[in-house]
Amino acid sequence: MFDMEMYIGSFAFSACTVYPLLPKILYPGPVWYHFRSLTIPAGWSARSGQAVNPYAPGRDPCGSRSGSAISVAANMVTVSLGTETDGSLICPGDHNSVVAIKPTVGLTSRAGVIPLSLRQDTIGPICRTVSDAAYVLDSIVGFDPRDSEATKAATKFIPAGGYKQFLNEDGLRGKTLGVVRKPFVDLSNTSLASQVFEGHLHTLRQLGARIVDYLDIANIDVIMNPVLCGESLALLAEFKLGINDYLKELTTSPVRSLADIIAFNTNNPDLERMEEFGQEIFLAADLTNGIGEEEKKAVEMMKKLSQDGFEKLMLENELNAMVTLGSDVSSVFAIGGFPAITVPAGYDTDGMPFGMCFGGLKGTEPSLIEIAYAFEQATLIRKPPLFDSVESNCKDVL
Repeated sequence: MFDMEMYIGSFAFSACTVYPLLPKILYPGPVWYHFRSLTIPAGWSARSGQAVNPYAPGRDPCGSRSGSAISVAANMVTVSLGTETDGSLICPGDHNSVVAIKPTVGLTSRAGVIPLSLRQDTIGPICRTVSDAAYVLDSIVGFDPRDSEATKAATKFIPAGGYKQFLNEDGLRGKTLGVVRKPFVDLSNTSLASQVFEGHLHTLRQLGARIVDYLDIANIDVIMNPVLCGESLALLAEFKLGINDYLKELTTSPVRSLADIIAFNTNNPDLERMEEFGQEIFLAADLTNGIGEEEKKAVEMMKKLSQDGFEKLMLENELNAMVTLGSDVSSVFAIGGFPAITVPAGYDTDGMPFGMCFGGLKGTEPSLIEIAYAFEQATLIRKPPLFDSVESNCKDVL
């Protein structure tokens, strides 16, 4: 192995190197700015500026892994990897017309990856096709002694023969899919997407799936609110613990703690555009003191919300997957560590992409891949961005 330089878009990480003892593949560091401050636009970093959606330059590229999705969508790379805590794979995939798989937490190692929450963080592929995503997933799953607790627990979910065997064009036949409309169809903000969604449900039926429509997730309004469900409280403490441990392991680094990063940003306001964006989340995280009683209660609340909500919905209706429009459902999967996959589903009148999201219980990646692949092959909706659009976008970024 060799030292690998890490940036994550921040000047604070200049000259940082990590010795990545990772299974099978090296993981890039994520861009994390949206967790520094809620005022920072999705896709912005101090080093590179604003990432641009290759399909709709004025629209949101979404998520802190937007660059990973954009590079795949614009044919700059064949595949990429990203880490998701809550939406950072599913949302960029949805918004940039690519396939993204959020694996069950623990299925892939997080060793060497800049952490936000070891309870929620998961590494997954972003690709142009479900087939590519399945092959990449085969390459990155498995036990890793540097992330032993999570990866050991998840090895039971890895199928003999891997995931590529589930690339089945008839994969929807006999599957039962639950449709949850509230609040996700309302959040799509486009009547065209809603119309297309209805057409896709018809396609799923034609391909042999049984559709159970108009289902509701208990306490969905609480789950979708990170403050009410406890996610925000837990993430603040988990982030400080995780980033401090991570920085201590770096081979070389000018910063060794969250406090050092905060100080760097404060001392370099122009580089990090502090006056415009600030770092209120970093400051709040630095005030935490580990996992105390309040944080434990927050974690337990999320477990109960998952059990009484998504898990109960899946089990009582005997669903193979839940299907929703767009990526706003990400928190449902995030707080419970559940897997999901987004597949391109269409484009709005201004060219803005939107996707279909299929999610399931832990370890159900085989079924999700079957469903997603069958849907993709039957519809073949994805198209590359127009060359002029990509060229214009690149000029805007540069």
